[in-house]
Amino acid sequence: MILEGGAIDVNGKGALLTTESCLLNKNRNPNLSREEIEKRLRDYLGVREILWLGDGIAGDDTDGHIDDLARFVSERTVVAVVEEDRDDENYEALQANLVRLREMKIDNRKIDIVTLPMPKRIVREDLRLPASYANFYIANTCVLLPTFADPNDAIALSILQRFFRNRRVVGIDSRELIWGLGTFHCLTQQQPAVA
Repeated sequence: MILEGGAIDVNGKGALLTTESCLLNKNRNPNLSREEIEKRLRDYLGVREILWLGDGIAGDDTDGHIDDLARFVSERTVVAVVEEDRDDENYEALQANLVRLREMKIDNRKIDIVTLPMPKRIVREDLRLPASYANFYIANTCVLLPTFADPNDAIALSILQRFFRNRRVVGIDSRELIWGLGTFHCLTQQQPAVA
């Protein structure tokens, strides 16, 4: 089964977040049904509940990794990026994901949703880059938050700091890093084994 680290996020208590646009994409596991994928996730990762979002953000070359969309910040709380500009190409997909999240439950109880803004659109060489505050990395004593010299940087930092009281949330300018089509969570994921 093809399953990149950025394609899933877990709460450590049996729930997993992912996207249909990524895991159900025919370029990954064309011979596996949704039910077979869910069975493998349950069997190999020990999760009980699988929460599916729809599409990812524009410019994402991963077909919609969850680490650009929504992340657990506690057992029952998810931060999710939203685009407020109706004219932005991310608006509809992120609003649809928010609607889904508001209906999701863990252990038959609705989850708490906190929204994160999106940074302004970043384009380089006519390519929309997948800048997102959801691509933060949780380390032992801090949280590394990608920032983009955007007014929403401070808002995202403030929101995340509320949930990581025992860690300092550190914003790091990622305008050059995003040119590689990812930021901190993307950078910390698995490296392929060479056979």
